[in-house]
Amino acid sequence: MSETDEPSSHRSRSEPQGSTPGRRRRDATATRQAILDAAVAAFTRYGYDGVGVRDIAQSAGVTAMLINRYFGSKELLFAEAVDVAFAPRTVIAGTGVELAGETARALVERTAPGAEELGPFLLMLRSAANPRAAKIMREAIGRHAGRHLNEELSGTGAGVRAELMLSLQAGVWLMRSVLGTTALTQEQPEELAQWIESLFQVLVTRATAASPRPEPGARSGP
Repeated sequence: MSETDEPSSHRSRSEPQGSTPGRRRRDATATRQAILDAAVAAFTRYGYDGVGVRDIAQSAGVTAMLINRYFGSKELLFAEAVDVAFAPRTVIAGTGVELAGETARALVERTAPGAEELGPFLLMLRSAANPRAAKIMREAIGRHAGRHLNEELSGTGAGVRAELMLSLQAGVWLMRSVLGTTALTQEQPEELAQWIESLFQVLVTRATAASPRPEPGARSGP
């Protein structure tokens, strides 16, 4: 790929003989995807502050100038990379009454020793120290995993319960996959899944059992 392989809005009006608009569009789409793939991989491995546009350009086989033409800036490229990485339901599985159990089993399977790395969690861990990157990731979580869980967790406090489920998932991943703590790595998978399911189930069903909140300024006790 070269710097001439760019969106049609930036191409010269004098096209090479034999070129077609359809071919240019295909080339532009392929180039953009190559940049985005390289960005996801780089940000996942090094975090937002650990990689620059030139590094991503080298991996994608393009120039830094071309990346800026397609995405505008490193921050905007990061935002698109995060959106791509966070869109799949990495460890959220099942719906309705199966949500707690299926998600618990998926989490245990995906965090087992030797399992494939969970890219979205790594990207989040390695980029969270940058305030702007953290804001971008927070918004992406809300659009994807957070929105899905909010739709599943009917009743009061759905947003809080959804984020608590996501926090438990991130914590299990960190302790089991990154730190490799003894109890979580040595526990039998089915037993571990049952422990996690019981925690998730509290959050899934909590809306029907929650005690009413006290009025602001109300005193508790005599």
